[in-house]
Amino acid sequence: MAAGFGFRVTHRDGLARRGVIDTPHGPVDTPVFMPVGTRATVKGVLPRDLAEMGARIVLGNTYHLYLRPGDALIARHGGLHRFMGWDGPTLTDSGGYQVFSLGDRCRLSEAGAEFRSHLDGSTHLLTPESAVDIQARLGADIAMVLDECTAFPATPDVAGRSLERTARWAARARARHLAIAAGETDVVPSTPGQAQFGIVQGGVHDDLRRASAEATIAVGFEGYAIGGLSVGEPVDVMYDVVGRTTPHLPADRPRYLMGTGMPDDLVESVARGIDMFDCVLPTRNARNGQLLTRHGPLNIRNARYADDPSPVDDACRCYTCLHFSRAYLRHLASTGEMLGATLGSMHNLFFYLDLMEGMRKTIEFGSFEEFRQNFHRTFSRQPLTR
Repeated sequence: MAAGFGFRVTHRDGLARRGVIDTPHGPVDTPVFMPVGTRATVKGVLPRDLAEMGARIVLGNTYHLYLRPGDALIARHGGLHRFMGWDGPTLTDSGGYQVFSLGDRCRLSEAGAEFRSHLDGSTHLLTPESAVDIQARLGADIAMVLDECTAFPATPDVAGRSLERTARWAARARARHLAIAAGETDVVPSTPGQAQFGIVQGGVHDDLRRASAEATIAVGFEGYAIGGLSVGEPVDVMYDVVGRTTPHLPADRPRYLMGTGMPDDLVESVARGIDMFDCVLPTRNARNGQLLTRHGPLNIRNARYADDPSPVDDACRCYTCLHFSRAYLRHLASTGEMLGATLGSMHNLFFYLDLMEGMRKTIEFGSFEEFRQNFHRTFSRQPLTR
């Protein structure tokens, strides 16, 4: 384990786990949802408000921060925490997903991923080692290795070659990470004691997921992530892959499901032993007028809410629901006022964070399965019609 990093499971209820991750910037209670701050900001939400609504760890994106304003600049300003005014823990992804999503603007080789910037077309090479260097300068508490994310569907041959490359890259990334921590390079980490997580790939193929888990564990990381899901596969397939992969991951390390998802995805994944989540949906959907309730999502731009005095969800305790009506929020959304996106994002993030708090409490009390069943009786992925 990296200095200042640790993980302990405090309660179990079935496969669901309640635990604590210790980081250089404080503890994180799990299971946890991590708001996504792609460019060193959770869009439209103040760090103060994130903390007040219960966020304990936020994400930054290596690809975007490397291109603009640059990891060296952020390091000169004291690292990501000081730069963005967030004193809690942070996690940065490797940028691999963003690079691979560039399509024909990206070319993979054993060296890494050569890509053309979406900003100005300039050419860059992201390697397992350079991704480690960038994240060390950014100074996140947890850094992710560079992996190759395959699209769905991927044949066993394609997924197999991908996971083998991911494993080789993981070994290179770990060696670089340990060299930086030992002071054997010219890279000065902005956060001493940064932890590093490996990523398990393998598509939807059980044998490949097991092989990838074994290869990644053999390298040795502080935590392990499941990547390559929420890329177009059916929801039941995702749940099946998660359920079949988590038993192959160490019980004494955090388990992170990357990029997922809807609230019911979080509940079902916690039931399968996942500890950490991130997703852009709460804020992205809010900016598009979709707000969450305990019954399901609603489109606040719908005309039926034009004269509705009720809050988004009358059981919600967030700032938005305590102070504003659906009618006002519809007015903001219809007129394009930026406050609408802020209030909607605050509500959706609170919904996710409150959901995680509910799961933590019920795991601790041994009533998680009851919570799970009650959630599914109430919540629907289908937009509300009332």
